[in-house]
Amino acid sequence: MPWILFIADVAEKTGGEITGKVFHAGVLGDQPDAIEQTRLGIMDFGVFSLGPMGPAVPETNVVSLPFIFKNIDQMYRLMDGEVGDAIDKGLQDKGIVALGWYDAGARSFYNSQHPINTPDDVKGMKIRVMSNDLFVGMVESMGGNATPMAFGEVYQSLQTGVVDGAENNPPSYESTNHFEVAKYYSMSEHLIIPECLCMSKKSWDALTPEQQEIVHTAGRASAEYQRELWQAREAASMEVVRAGGTEINTIADKAPFQAAMASVYDKFLADNPDLTDLVNMIRNAD
Repeated sequence: MPWILFIADVAEKTGGEITGKVFHAGVLGDQPDAIEQTRLGIMDFGVFSLGPMGPAVPETNVVSLPFIFKNIDQMYRLMDGEVGDAIDKGLQDKGIVALGWYDAGARSFYNSQHPINTPDDVKGMKIRVMSNDLFVGMVESMGGNATPMAFGEVYQSLQTGVVDGAENNPPSYESTNHFEVAKYYSMSEHLIIPECLCMSKKSWDALTPEQQEIVHTAGRASAEYQRELWQAREAASMEVVRAGGTEINTIADKAPFQAAMASVYDKFLADNPDLTDLVNMIRNAD
């Protein structure tokens, strides 16, 4: 695991001055609890999706906007540059330091009816989404019927027709066997929400400048390694679902989808006017 190697790298390069123990599977609390513990300095490090960080750090909400990133490579480039710096500033204001940006994949639509190539292809379809107003608005803006439900209910709901489709990254689509009951996977990549290898700012401020440099360098190296692992996992998942009969289509032109999100963005920016510059920084990037 990249975070285990990160801890080992830091321990080695600081001569054992900084060590750590990794706790898996929410032993120290679910993500909202663990984020708060990191802010308070109870936990030193954590790996968090930027999705649940929104209530504490408004800047992180920006990456939950649908189609905000054009593709995974662009996300890497922007998060490793000025966009990541802007989000890190918001994190630091709330007591967390970003050490590296992990890849959590791109979420795409899958369904039991037909390929999705344009927003019109979503019209009338019942699509399971996470319980988030942004994602409900995303589906509704294309004429679909957004259906929030627990992830564990999705397989049976697809099988019985309670929903026509859902959305997720390839490893989740494959590992849950959703491809058995929803054979059309359309590479919309509408949500690209990275994860953060984070450190408590209280713990960070207790380090010497030399130790901070070691930790930051190790964090960036960890992110590069994690991305390689994720890409290999995605490729393996795509092979499995292809072999299982999934029809996969790439969406050549995402501009109509991005245009369809106008109402979602208008509402978000009306509610969060101070994030307008950050949103535009990403939307206007190459």
